[in-house]
Amino acid sequence: MVKPRICGGAYTSGQQKRGKRWCAMIELVLTVCLAGDPAVCAKRMLPRTAVVSQMECEASAGARIEAWQMQHPDLRIAKQACETPDIAPLPVTEIADGIWMHKGLHEIPTPQNAGDLANIGFVVGQHAIAVIDAGGSRDVAERLLAAIRQVSDLPVEYLVLTHMHPDHMMGASLFMDMGAQILGHENLPAALASRAETYQANYGRLIGSQRMILSDAVPVEALTTGIAEIDLGGRFLHLAQTPTAHTDNDLRLFDDLTATLWAGDLVFAEHTPALDGSITGWLSVLDDLRASKADRVVPGHGPVSLPWPEGMRDVYGYLAAIAQETRAAIKQGESLSVAITHVGESQRDKWLLFDEFNARNATAAYTELEWE
Repeated sequence: MVKPRICGGAYTSGQQKRGKRWCAMIELVLTVCLAGDPAVCAKRMLPRTAVVSQMECEASAGARIEAWQMQHPDLRIAKQACETPDIAPLPVTEIADGIWMHKGLHEIPTPQNAGDLANIGFVVGQHAIAVIDAGGSRDVAERLLAAIRQVSDLPVEYLVLTHMHPDHMMGASLFMDMGAQILGHENLPAALASRAETYQANYGRLIGSQRMILSDAVPVEALTTGIAEIDLGGRFLHLAQTPTAHTDNDLRLFDDLTATLWAGDLVFAEHTPALDGSITGWLSVLDDLRASKADRVVPGHGPVSLPWPEGMRDVYGYLAAIAQETRAAIKQGESLSVAITHVGESQRDKWLLFDEFNARNATAAYTELEWE
């Protein structure tokens, strides 16, 4: 097994449990305000890929700020300093050797939770770190980076986005600013481009204009083949595209070293699933994944680790029930407006946020299955 390089010396579980800060985070911290509304401001890190010293940060600050400002004419910098950011790290758990996870909340987005709704985390190799999903805002991403720096001072070289939904990717600009390579499904760039304005408007209304400063979609390097591989040093992450399922741009990962499957929102637990692709496709993908040699799965929502394949049982049961009940309603000649009042009700007691998601799932299932 590969033990990650830990800041400040050899790792012991007791030191990590005590929350000792091993890596001194010296970052360029900007107070950024909206050019059109100077009263709306937020502190934002402009980090480097790897840990730097105070002297290194200050020496490069001017050039970095100039380049950054050219890319963000809609923002103004009120203050700047190289300092240790006053940021509370996200709580993370090491679910397997070198794999650290944060559990998202089962809530709708609000200014208070800053879109911290999805399971996100990072994988530490001998030479580099890969972040898997960036959270629902720049605030969440910066707290994740603070958690990373409590574990390791290795460079963050990759951000992998499992799909297009805002709670998984609105913090991506932090890692773009760091210079990390941002990877996703071949359909992800088009999916983000077609939804960017809607996401900015609707999500901004939910989490507020301050939280939305630098919370946005970013350019993604799409996979040109169905699979790809990331070498972190001593461990490889395998990336695989899936056919249309939860969305038309779902990407899953597999870590050889620990036999961990990172499923993104292909697997939900506790939180009602969200159907934004194909219900038949999703069930088919899960059927194919059932044979995976994984020991555990990381779901997009719910506990940060579940045994495999048992971990897919609940989401599979929900989708199968939606499909069965929708087909029965269509066979009975029910209209969409009637069907969505009862399709999925058999699953209500098994899921949180049921009223927020089930009717939309039933609608999507009906519009797909009525043409079978």
